[in-house]
Order: sequence, then C-alpha cells, then structure tokens
Amino acid sequence: MDWLTTVDHKKIAILYLLGGGLFFGIGGIEALLIRLQLIKPMNDMLDAQTFNELITMHGTTMIFLGVMPIVFALMNALIPLQIGARDVAFPFLNALGFWTFLFGGILLNLSWVMGGAPDAGWTAYTPLSSSMYSETHGVDFYTVGLQIAGLGTLIGGLNFLATIITMRAPGMSFMRMPMFTWTSFVTSAMILFAFPAITVGLVLLTFDRILGANFFDVAGGGNPVLWQHIFWIFGHPEVYILILPAFGVISEVIPTFSRKRLFGYSSMVFATILIAFLGFMVWAHHMFTTGLGPVANALFSISTMLIAVPTGIKIFNWLFTMWGGQVSFTTPNLFAVGFIPTFTMGGVTGVMLASAPADFQFHDTYFVVAHFHYVIVGGMVFGLFAGLHYWWPKMFGRMLSEPLGKWTFWTFAIGFHMTFFVQHFLGLIGMQRRIVTYLPNQGFDTMNLISTVGAFLMGVGVIIFLVNIIRTSMKPIGVANDPWGDGRTLEWTIPSPPPEYNFKQIPLVRGIDAYWKEKMAGNTEMAPSEPVGPIHMPSPTILPFIMSLGIFIAGLGLMFSGEEFSNSFMSLIFNNWIVCGLGLLITFGCMLLRSLYDDHGWHIEPEELEEEGV
Repeated sequence: MDWLTTVDHKKIAILYLLGGGLFFGIGGIEALLIRLQLIKPMNDMLDAQTFNELITMHGTTMIFLGVMPIVFALMNALIPLQIGARDVAFPFLNALGFWTFLFGGILLNLSWVMGGAPDAGWTAYTPLSSSMYSETHGVDFYTVGLQIAGLGTLIGGLNFLATIITMRAPGMSFMRMPMFTWTSFVTSAMILFAFPAITVGLVLLTFDRILGANFFDVAGGGNPVLWQHIFWIFGHPEVYILILPAFGVISEVIPTFSRKRLFGYSSMVFATILIAFLGFMVWAHHMFTTGLGPVANALFSISTMLIAVPTGIKIFNWLFTMWGGQVSFTTPNLFAVGFIPTFTMGGVTGVMLASAPADFQFHDTYFVVAHFHYVIVGGMVFGLFAGLHYWWPKMFGRMLSEPLGKWTFWTFAIGFHMTFFVQHFLGLIGMQRRIVTYLPNQGFDTMNLISTVGAFLMGVGVIIFLVNIIRTSMKPIGVANDPWGDGRTLEWTIPSPPPEYNFKQIPLVRGIDAYWKEKMAGNTEMAPSEPVGPIHMPSPTILPFIMSLGIFIAGLGLMFSGEEFSNSFMSLIFNNWIVCGLGLLITFGCMLLRSLYDDHGWHIEPEELEEEGV
C-alpha cells in the first residue's frame, strides 16, 4: 500500500525504474525474436504477420515504455537533490504521471493477448495503420495506449519544469545548475512542445479507426502524408528528449572520474538549448522520399546538418574534460567514455542521411536501422548504464559490484557493435528494413548471423547487470554520503539513500559544482541557508492510482465500442459506451474529490530530526 499511495519522488523514481525495466526487458525479448528470424535466409521461425507485430511493438515499447521511464527514474531521483529541494513542485502530479504511464504501457502490451498486436511499424504510417489494412484492434491499442502513457510523460515534464524554475536552493542560479539538471530542464521543455503534436495525431487516427472519420483517408478527402508530418514533428524532438538526459549523465560522470571541472560549462548549456531549438526544425528529413520537392528537402537537409555543430561542441568538451585529468576507469566512466565514440558514429551517419540525394539510396534500408540504434542504444542506453552505475549507491545505499559492472560493459559494448556495425553494410548492399526474410547468396547471410550473435551478447550484458542488482540488494545498506570520493554536486552531501525530506536544512550554494567548491575550501559539508525548523511533507494518496485505472478502463471501453460481441451483456456495456463512461466517471470523480478535499500534508518536527541523530 505504501508503494501504491506514495508521492515521494525517490520512491516514484524506483517505481519508474521497475516499470521501465519491465518494458525494456519485453522490448529486448522482441528484438531477440526479430534477430532469430533473420539469422539465416528463408527462415520460417515466424510468419510475416507475427514479424510485423514484433517490429512494431519492439520499436514502440523501447522508445515510449523502455528508455523514457528509466530517464524519468533518474530525473525523479536526482533533480530535487541536485537543486537542493525537498521534493518536486507537484508531488501528487508526479504520482499521477507514473501511474498513467504504467497503465498506458500495460494497455498497449495487452494487445498480444487480446486479438493481435499493432502491425503497422512503430511509426504507424497511414494508410497501413487505417482500419482497411490493420483490421484487428492492434493499432487501436497503439493509439489509445500511447495517448495514456504520453499523458504521464507530459505531466512529468511540466512537473520538472516547475520544480527547476521555482525550487532551487539559495545561490543556485541557472548557470550554477549541474548539467544533468540543465539537460532535464531542456528535455522537459521539449516534452511540453512535442507531446501535444503526437497526442493530436493519435486522437485523429483514433477518430479515423473507431468513429469513421477521414483525416488520413484519401477517398474521403484526407491526406496520409499529414500523419507523417504530425508524427515526425513529435518524433524527431523525441530523439533529443531521449538523448539530452544521457548527455547530462555523461557531463556528470566524466568530470567526477577525471577530477576536473567540466570543460566549457556555459558552451555546454547553450549547445543543449541550441540542440533543442534545432530539433524542432528538422522533422521532414524523415520524409525526403515523400516528394516534398527540392526546396523543402534542401532546407531540412541544411538544418539537419546544423545540429552536428552543437553536438560536436559537447563531444569536444567531454574530451577536453578528460585531457590532463586524473581519469579512473570505474564502470560508470567506462560507459561514459564508451558513449563518446559510439554516439559520434551515430552522428556521422546522421549527417550522411541528412543529404537528401544520398538519403534516396539509404532510405528504408538497414543503414537507417544501424544509424538510429547507434544514436538510441549507443547513446541513450550507454548513458543510462553510466547513470545507473554512478547514482545507484545514492538511490539505494549499496554499491554495485565493479567486476560485474565491467563484465556488463564489455559484453554489452562488444555485442552492440557486433549487432549494428555490420548493419550499415547490409543497408549499403541493399537489404531493406522490415522484411521478414531474404533469399540466400545476396551477401546478407554472414552479416545477419554476426548481427544476431551480437544481439544475444547484448542480452548477456543486461542479464549480468540484473545479477549485479540482485547480488547488491542482498548486502546491508551502508555507503558513505559521497561513495566515489569525488562527488561535485549537492546530491553527494546527504546520506545514501536520502531521508524522505532530503535536506535537514536547505544548503547555501556558493558556486558551480557546489560540493566540490566547499571541499576545496576545506569544508566537509554545505553551509545551511536556514535554521533547523519543521519540514512540511505531502500526504500519501491512492487517488493517482485510481484516476489512472479510470483512464485505462475508459480507453478499453472506447476501443471495443464498435465490437460485435457474441455475448449480449458484453454488447450492452461496450456498445452503449457504459464501460467508457464508467472509466471517465472514476477519473473525474477522483479529480472532484482531490479538488474538494483540502489536504494540508504533515510536518516533521525538529525534535524528530534530533531523535534520528541527523
């Protein structure tokens, strides 16, 4: 009950980690099944329909339900600690954001057991995703599930924006914030602008499929290219929504293990903002072959290449941070250092794809698959592994095993390059994406075999990481405030794991890398900005869970509203919108209850703090 009702950002971070880990595992199994099907020519392990469902669900699960919540787990765990706050701005909304994400993800994955998963590719291009070509409820699960999960992400983004703007400790100006907080701030702003676009697109597609509208139906005066514009106006910023927090992680890990300040802090901040700004201006580079014409193609080609400039600034700044530093290759730093060349390769192939004439050749081949996996896995997942190993002792009070961590790195990194490096060449010699099998003796056989072996090696790396977590969780809690010894930011000034109120006294920040500055001045802890006093805490509540459950029920009711059931009772409750109405009633009832009942929270008194011996 404690976990169902919690509004503590640190517990919600753990819930996001568990939820994201679950979906990451599901997405990984789907990927392994895809690779097994392609291990040899003319393989008949999977039929074409199942294969289409797997590639759709793998992409959708990994991007929306796998890495995104793990990013949110780190943001939840760390942003309040890094800015010297006791909680996020809206604890209730924080819980609501998690539960709507979880129920949206569960709804999407229920499609496997309720009549077929979505099969139109993770981008759900119309008319493939229209009811004419996708006759099962698969794409309905996609549209409704992602709307619910996306609502959770949007709520989370708003919450982090409000937290960072209003709750920074005294002295913590914007240009003194840690880079992870900065990238999270910019990411949250991007979520605010990007997610409404995909929400609109999903609503329109839902109307087309369930209510018989014709936004994307040519015969009814609609336009299928409109879906591509709406999807990619969200979809390209989404890539940066995923990668910017990883940039933030790398910008925290490398200075710590180089024992140096981050090189070019202000240029890193401005590069982050510039990436976000340009990220909204490049969406049509996914559509070079759509027929937009040479002017549009040229403009989007140039704007895409421009993004390489701020990204290059970041890469050189990380290299210059390590230059001349006392670099120690701990597990977090191995992932951080491994991230740099891997992500750079993804960036270089991105510039190749940005050239419209070249893109005509690369488009819909395995070259594109290799490119975005180098960006998302080689960038995003390497960054997440670095962050999880780095902040694990802070979140859980236990150090992950270094030998097992290094095994995780080497198996995952070698497996990753085996899987995706050869796919560049597969694409260049003509292997298309999304094909269920291929003829022998075209030059595809050996490289596909290598790719599949590499994928299983990555799987081994993830299993070693899970073994590391299980072994570590059996140890007693007992690491120091600053277990790495070279922590630079505020989260390393408080106990591991942090108490529920985070800071007994809000610290006074006197410069960038606030804790390191105090260490250099000979102090062992931060100067407080306030006397010890009562600490206000928010009350736990079950309402976010029930509200999200209501939305889930309403979503199911909407999807099956036009279904022809053999059971008359099912027909009665679904066809007459009773299930949908009931779900909305639950959600709006909870909103009303939340509005009318004034919850003042509770206080931890100074005497209780003294009794705890802190």
